[in-house]
Amino acid sequence: MKLGLVVAEFNYDITRLMYEKAKEHAQFLGAEVVTVWVPGTFETPLGAKMLLEKGVDAVAVIGAVIKGETDHDQVVAHQAARKLLDLSLEYMKPVTLGIIGPGATREQAAERIEEYAKRAVEAAIKMAKRMKEVQ
Repeated sequence: MKLGLVVAEFNYDITRLMYEKAKEHAQFLGAEVVTVWVPGTFETPLGAKMLLEKGVDAVAVIGAVIKGETDHDQVVAHQAARKLLDLSLEYMKPVTLGIIGPGATREQAAERIEEYAKRAVEAAIKMAKRMKEVQ
């Protein structure tokens, strides 16, 4: 199983730890990990598409969209989630969402690091296995 990890650099103090947990969990589950770092959550769909075109079996996306003074976090998170879902359907491969937010504070994001990272990896691997069973 080849798992792609797309990791947003923005809010690096959160996403670096998420990346470490995600990679560790993927390796525990027996997946080979290929990683691409992108500037922020908004760029994660392009990173996912790059990995899908390289032939990974699934992609887990890691990011943190922290609430600011405007609704910018809502726009970023919703648009990224929508495009990631579109890519999953276009390529018929799992693209899972390990993005904390929108609306999360930095403290809330820190509390969710391990949960979101592991959950995204686990869902990607489970779905990829189930899709192979169906084919």
